[in-house]
Amino acid sequence: MTTEHAGGAGRTAGARHQRRLAWTLALTGAFLVVEVAGGLWTGSLALLADAGHMLTDVGAIALSFLAVRIAQRPPSPLHTYGFLRTEILAALVNGAVLLVMAGAILVEAWRRLWAPTEVSGGVMLAVALGGLAVNLLAMWLLHEGAAESLNLRGAYLEVLGDALASIAVIAAAVVIQTTGLRVADPIASGLIGLFMVPRTLALIRQAVHVLMEGAPPHLDVREIEQALAAVPGVQAVHDLHVWTLTSGKDALSAHAVVTDRAPTEEITQALHALVHERFGIEHATIQLEPAAPRPADQGQTPPRDRDRICGTSSGTICVAAPAADRAAGNGG
Repeated sequence: MTTEHAGGAGRTAGARHQRRLAWTLALTGAFLVVEVAGGLWTGSLALLADAGHMLTDVGAIALSFLAVRIAQRPPSPLHTYGFLRTEILAALVNGAVLLVMAGAILVEAWRRLWAPTEVSGGVMLAVALGGLAVNLLAMWLLHEGAAESLNLRGAYLEVLGDALASIAVIAAAVVIQTTGLRVADPIASGLIGLFMVPRTLALIRQAVHVLMEGAPPHLDVREIEQALAAVPGVQAVHDLHVWTLTSGKDALSAHAVVTDRAPTEEITQALHALVHERFGIEHATIQLEPAAPRPADQGQTPPRDRDRICGTSSGTICVAAPAADRAAGNGG
């Protein structure tokens, strides 16, 4: 019994928001030029730190956009799942770049804390206000996608960090303008760096968890096992694995032990409906196995001598078939 497998790689969560990602890339790229020029003119480390952060924003968003496009390529004999993991790799790279940038900002802020430099507060304030406006608009563009895609969440965190950096720069500029206290500049820079570190580490942990094929955080594997075992005709479930292909696309494989003469077609449909409708898992591969023979059935062909017949729905179902049935199917 075989039916066609529908769907393929399909669209990822990131692909649904790639137009907004492109607009964000254009906005941040344009303002980056303005902020670098302003930082060099004023001599503000906080402004240059914000510009450096925005530079990583541009690179990260460009990488995220490229990853979204690559992830839409169809599966091939060499890449049977397609290129879905490209978005997760992009999130990991973005996290690593952010962590390095935060470290560099903290080191330079510490150096300037003891040797503050002359800063033009007025220009610094004007550029920071413009940067904040651009970042708030970029956050609005990415907010919805960040809730669905780890790749877009990495880009969103980049922009969020830059928005808060702009606020720190604005505060430092006001202090410098009103009091002349130049140490406000490295203090603001240090706060930017400290804010970036924990969020960056969280992003890296999430990306590594997916690449290590850990169970999706929003799914309870024990609950899935109990739900599968509760399907009529299923005695037990073992070798259950649940993992994430990319954000919004989870996969499952398991072995289900079924009772003798169980209606395998109905069980197949029930198992797939359960994992898809209740747990939102698109790709499921479940192998049906007959229960161990009872003493009265010792004369029958043991399960290990049976062939397996596989059918496909939203995933794959394999059910053991008696050798006698196999012989009948081969014409004796």
